[in-house]
Amino acid sequence: MRRLAILGSTGSIGEQTLAVAASFPDRFRVCALAAGRRIEKLAEQVRRFDPDVVSVGDADGAAELRARLPGARAKIVHGAEGLAAVATHDADLVVAAMVGAAGLRPTLAAIRAGRDVALANKEVLVMAGALVLREVHAHGVALLPVDSEHSAIFQALAGQRREDLARIVLTASGGPFRTWPAERIAMATAQEALQHPNWSMGPKITIDSATLMNKGLELIEARWLFGASPDQLDVVVHPQSIVHSLIELRDGSVLAQLGLPDMRIPIAVALAHPERLPLDLPRLDLAKVGRLDFEAPDRSRFPAIDLAYAALRGDEAAPAVLNAANEVAVAAFLAGRIAFGAIASVCAAVLDRHLARATQAPLADLENVLEADAWARAEAENGLRERSGDHGCEGAAR
Repeated sequence: MRRLAILGSTGSIGEQTLAVAASFPDRFRVCALAAGRRIEKLAEQVRRFDPDVVSVGDADGAAELRARLPGARAKIVHGAEGLAAVATHDADLVVAAMVGAAGLRPTLAAIRAGRDVALANKEVLVMAGALVLREVHAHGVALLPVDSEHSAIFQALAGQRREDLARIVLTASGGPFRTWPAERIAMATAQEALQHPNWSMGPKITIDSATLMNKGLELIEARWLFGASPDQLDVVVHPQSIVHSLIELRDGSVLAQLGLPDMRIPIAVALAHPERLPLDLPRLDLAKVGRLDFEAPDRSRFPAIDLAYAALRGDEAAPAVLNAANEVAVAAFLAGRIAFGAIASVCAAVLDRHLARATQAPLADLENVLEADAWARAEAENGLRERSGDHGCEGAAR
């Protein structure tokens, strides 16, 4: 039986991971859970899975959880120390499903404790890919991708020699604004941006999908997961989300992984690797699908992809800077402080300032990463204040 610890258990990926685990009670035991502020949902999970240790965001949340779980066996902890306790618990696999930069420290703790990691928190590699991979190799652990695109590449590469890899092609749905003109995209509302055509995801990643920043971050993640150079990474828009990504080999062969858009499939691939689970899910019927369309992304309407390439070609801190600026800008958009079109502008301004001052020095440790992250957040907030001061309410989302 494989013991699972889940960082971000009440989020979309966390809940679907628990659904897969619950379908195979003879295969998986959920031994540790970490969540933020969704205490009621977490309490339900604790009652169902009876973990050994549970972490919440803060002391108030821990007190509320204890009140909801009188007589519970689980040890209830909170904060950064609580996340570390879950990440380093006696598990066979840690599912890193937190959103954003907050997942970096506990994921590193899991790796340093010798735990295999199923990685859904792409910001971990975006922020600190070189550092994380050094730790993975030093501790001899497995790093298994959970994102549907990276899982597809992982599956397509099975049995292939890495020196035969010529190109990785990530597929993108194009998001809700794929056919919109630039002027309309710039003024899209949060409600419109949160309507993803194919996937059910949390708000931050859904906004990233609408800007295509999600695909830019995935390019950076793929660089580290698969040892690819920026010139070996490409993106193609595929609206049906049936082909989840492709690899091209040096003889011209192209291999792809196909399936219906359901995150339980890549989750199950990571949980059971190298085995396959007999999932009770609808099967892909290509005749019913009828057609598969592909097109190049319009980088003028969706500049986030070029920002990702610029970060990839910068110093080791540049992706962390881009990620931090994007988190601030997306939060500002969801709060109504800026228009949708300003998200990429905020990110570009912060990245440009970083690249102008970059030293090309490697990220020696976690503190270097967090310094770059903090600098970028401060710069992005300064930029937001300047926009507000210069334009009044002009930048607010409509």
